[in-house]
Amino acid sequence: MHPILNIAVKAARRAGTVINRASMELDKIEVRSKQPNDFVTEVDRAAEQAIIEVISDAYPEHAILAEESGDTGGESDFQWIIDPLDGTTNFIHGFPQYAVSIALAERGIVQQAVVYDPARNELFTASRGRGAFLNDRRIRVAKRTKLQESLIGTGFPFKHMDNVDAYLAMFKDLAGKTAGLRRPGSAALDLAWLACGRTDGFFEMGLMPWDMAGGVLLVTEAGGLASDFGGEGDYLKTGNLVAGSPKIFTQLLQVVQSHRTEALMA
Repeated sequence: MHPILNIAVKAARRAGTVINRASMELDKIEVRSKQPNDFVTEVDRAAEQAIIEVISDAYPEHAILAEESGDTGGESDFQWIIDPLDGTTNFIHGFPQYAVSIALAERGIVQQAVVYDPARNELFTASRGRGAFLNDRRIRVAKRTKLQESLIGTGFPFKHMDNVDAYLAMFKDLAGKTAGLRRPGSAALDLAWLACGRTDGFFEMGLMPWDMAGGVLLVTEAGGLASDFGGEGDYLKTGNLVAGSPKIFTQLLQVVQSHRTEALMA
């Protein structure tokens, strides 16, 4: 395992310990609403601090972009992109579908990724050019070739309600063209599950970089493809993402693009 990835794994597991401990006493957790349907807890903040401490001790010169504390660390070719608890709403309800996501970008290109599911103790890792792994076992995207046989993950655009009509049109169309659609509630974990073949594709709009940076590297290192809604590689900037195994990706992107509006031209 790459030395930098080892640090990311250490940080993710430490955050997972914070999350698992808190999951035993959900009724005592302080919850604050950042905006409608968007919550933050003391657990998010504690897990993020645990991650930052591990990373800063090892690489004090690196910049950090984290969901709760924002962009810190100044100018650096290296930037850590962190979501300490992707799926907070699930977590506070005791719904065990959430994850820690940590990625390292060098000059804007993600090179290392960890997505850790503390509820199941599943550790997904990837280094650019070295493949993707689940608990040290090499993983690959599924081999299905037909969209109608595929299971597709997604997420509702609750932060971007102005785009909900376009999203619902995509959802309705895909509901009739796939084996099923699933919305578990954690984009990072959705992408990890795509990487190991549990689903065949994924699409969502309005994501933040920390929601998907690690997960997308898992997908591509597992043999999948990813793009924004325009078929380009600007998903970290646009927040709009389509991903899938190679043949499913192409078919899924075609459906998504058929429902694009001017608001979704990226």
